Amino acid sequence: MKIGVALSGIRTLFLDSAPIIYYVENVAPYRRVMDDIVARVTSGSHAFVTSSITLAECLIHPLRRGDAALAASFRHAITGGVNTRYVGVDLVVEQAAALRARFNLSLTDALQVAAAIAANSDAFLTNDRGIVRVQGVRVLVLDELEPD
Repeated sequence: MKIGVALSGIRTLFLDSAPIIYYVENVAPYRRVMDDIVARVTSGSHAFVTSSITLAECLIHPLRRGDAALAASFRHAITGGVNTRYVGVDLVVEQAAALRARFNLSLTDALQVAAAIAANSDAFLTNDRGIVRVQGVRVLVLDELEPD
């Protein structure tokens, strides 16, 4: 699906960890899709929301490798990106438990989806097809998107 079609009617897009990793680490074939999405957010037509879970997941590999520059790039993208709102997950733990119980999600995925719903995100961008069964937020799978 073309990005323009997928993002039609969406103002706020919650970013799961994989899309941010692909963008910051310049991972092909996702770079063109993420460049297109980031350009839309930078222009102000859309906004990103992401969570403390995303930050934690994105920091694991740079910290293991001792790559302070990459860790700083992730911190900046997640907490200081243009038109990007960073949210904690401490207030959504009960909703996360309910999502985990209802949709059989991992706890991490349940916390991410609960944070997206609590932040009133219009859609949730991931590359995890297991999340598409969730109700309460529209789920976009990165592998199904292509640049306009």
